[in-house]
Amino acid sequence: MEVNSTFYGQPRPEVTRAWAARTPPRFEFSIKLYQKFTHPRMFKERLAGGLPDDEAARESALLDALAKPNDADVDAFRRGIDPLASSGRLGALLAQFPASFKDSPASRDYLAGLLGAFAGYPIAVELRHKTWSDQIGGTLELLNGFGAAWVQIDEPKFRFSIRQNYLPNVQGFYYMRLHGRNAEQWWQHEKSEDRYNYLYSAGELKEFTDTADAARALVKKLYLYTNNHFSAKSVANAAMIKQQLGEPLEGEYPPEFLARYPELAGAVKAAVPSLLQIHPSD
Repeated sequence: MEVNSTFYGQPRPEVTRAWAARTPPRFEFSIKLYQKFTHPRMFKERLAGGLPDDEAARESALLDALAKPNDADVDAFRRGIDPLASSGRLGALLAQFPASFKDSPASRDYLAGLLGAFAGYPIAVELRHKTWSDQIGGTLELLNGFGAAWVQIDEPKFRFSIRQNYLPNVQGFYYMRLHGRNAEQWWQHEKSEDRYNYLYSAGELKEFTDTADAARALVKKLYLYTNNHFSAKSVANAAMIKQQLGEPLEGEYPPEFLARYPELAGAVKAAVPSLLQIHPSD
């Protein structure tokens, strides 16, 4: 399971301890890094959100300092995920950088410092700007030096988008994320979730299931997440992926879900409505 809530707030040990207690031993959580580590500009805008424009301008230097991650932030994050790590339920840490994070000496120094700060944890790095793939040799040297997995992503491609070959770069683990291909609403949308309004066809998914099937023979662990979460489309695509990989589809799915995604009929088990859900006619 990939956890997104930790992007918006530091993980708390009492919460992650409860997650560990409620899940079976082999269940793993991949945890997204707090936004202060990867999106300092977004964090600064959040801090300035409650201030008048003139006051925010005056306090810009202070806001910059507050938005810069420090050792205390790293320690707080480490404490927050310790219950998962100590119970064997921590999958990987996800450092998801924005498309504006371009390859440069300063960016490489920052990324190296971040990877060093979280040394000892499996960490996956999602880079989106094409400058990182333009200098693929240097990018791989940096990530491989820390044993970090380069996140392989599928999303709408623009002129500045990263280009990847979907090959694993380390033997420790492989990390892939499918964001959907809704190019029309990727940058312009009423709600942020609109950009993930995309359902992969079985044919589109075949490329990724073939890749995952080959990659899992080369690495110790493989994580494949569907992030096209609009109207549970990620759930439908995840079920289709498991079906293509020949893995069992456990659990029951509500009739409404199967009605929306009829391509899964016969592949998954439909839940039997409870007597409490059946209302006698008038």
